[in-house]
Amino acid sequence: MLRLPTHTRLFVNDLHKVRLVPDKLPSTRMTMTINTITRAISDPSADGIARGIGALVTDESLPAGTRLPTVRELADALDVSPTTVGDAWQILRRHRIIDTEGRRGSFVREISMGPSVRYWQVPATGGAIEIDLGSGVPDARLLPNPLKSLQSLAGTPAVASYLEAPVLPELEDILTRRWPFEPERLTVLNGAMDALDRLIQATVNIGDKVGISDPGFPPLFDMLDLAGAESIPLPLDAEGLEPNAVEGGVASGMSVLIVQPRAHNPTGISMTASRRDELAAILAKAPITILEDDHSGLVSNAELFSLGEVIPSQVVHVHSFSKSHGPDFRIAAVGGAAEPISAVERRRMLGPSWTSRLLQEILATMLRSKPIEASVEQAARTYARRRADLVGELATHGIEVAGEHGLNIWIPVSDEATAVPMLSAHGIGVARGRPFRLIPADTHFIRVTTSALDSNIQEIAIRLAEAAEGGLGVPEQNGGQR
Repeated sequence: MLRLPTHTRLFVNDLHKVRLVPDKLPSTRMTMTINTITRAISDPSADGIARGIGALVTDESLPAGTRLPTVRELADALDVSPTTVGDAWQILRRHRIIDTEGRRGSFVREISMGPSVRYWQVPATGGAIEIDLGSGVPDARLLPNPLKSLQSLAGTPAVASYLEAPVLPELEDILTRRWPFEPERLTVLNGAMDALDRLIQATVNIGDKVGISDPGFPPLFDMLDLAGAESIPLPLDAEGLEPNAVEGGVASGMSVLIVQPRAHNPTGISMTASRRDELAAILAKAPITILEDDHSGLVSNAELFSLGEVIPSQVVHVHSFSKSHGPDFRIAAVGGAAEPISAVERRRMLGPSWTSRLLQEILATMLRSKPIEASVEQAARTYARRRADLVGELATHGIEVAGEHGLNIWIPVSDEATAVPMLSAHGIGVARGRPFRLIPADTHFIRVTTSALDSNIQEIAIRLAEAAEGGLGVPEQNGGQR
């Protein structure tokens, strides 16, 4: 008896001729794709499948345009249910890693490297803006002058080798003594955003659940999107992140938590000692990496209560000197749990390797200077007074805001799409609240930076109050985007 391969069928032409016709012959290319995917997946859960495929897309083992196997094909290859693969496909679609085109199947998406959505919704100073209350930067007039520190340098720092330690020893000594807890490892990176971006790359895989405050800082949301994380929005109250929400995040499998311990941007809320202890007790129950973003640092005008004081092995603390000593230094110190920091340093050796030792030496000199220390403390008091003055004036118009610290206030408005252009018409620039929200909300806000607000505070408060109420009954603009 003639045995035919299972992937063929018999076609009889005229009783004399027999022809073998392929019946859905398995594609060699698809077989290779399935083999590539199955080799990369050690965890056959939905999250594990998504992470495995995401890693293959990242290293271009699955280039853009690759047709993926069907849900059933991959389920059979991995010996899991189609539902599990379907859930993985949903994760990958949510993070814009794949596209599904109906009967044509699912394909690896072309990843855009253009500017992220939320960050570019926060406006810079425009030509019509006379009073910039939207940029979030410190007052340049309150920054210490580094020129004297530069002139006092005894010699040129050694920069002959690419393999020297990333932190200048004298700066490391100063930072270690000032650190809120004993760090297992300490390094210096090019500002807080560079530090957080690198730490997210080192600690977050596609499909990982990451807790972050909502509202929060737009670039952090964008970084998590690019990393393929599932962001868990965590609300705040007057003392910091709400414990019940954090506990829910832990129960859902959260692997990383990003915290602003003081002068939260945009609300100005600072974590209290009791809230730190309450959150530490919750977070200690799970192997969660905590990234602390102390972005305002020495000019926060708030005491720092770091989770690292209670659970140091889980915390990486990021301290920026941009607001206190100057954004152009591009220096942030990073200290805490050794493994995430070591991972960042190893990866960084393939790129810039270190932050300029010349800038590090200037910063070390400034940190040792008593006059500069006094000027930074004076700047912190000035920022606090300016913020409090505007908050007090707003209160006379019936507007209450949260938080007490930092350079920003978070003002409720009837309609931010109307409030922002109303203020712009008076030459006042503010930031819309929508980019600072992880989840769209019915409530509207604007973020106002008070750092340079040293005059006309009463008049500005009047304009802000008018804009806050001016959107009543006005339909949404910009296609309904809030």
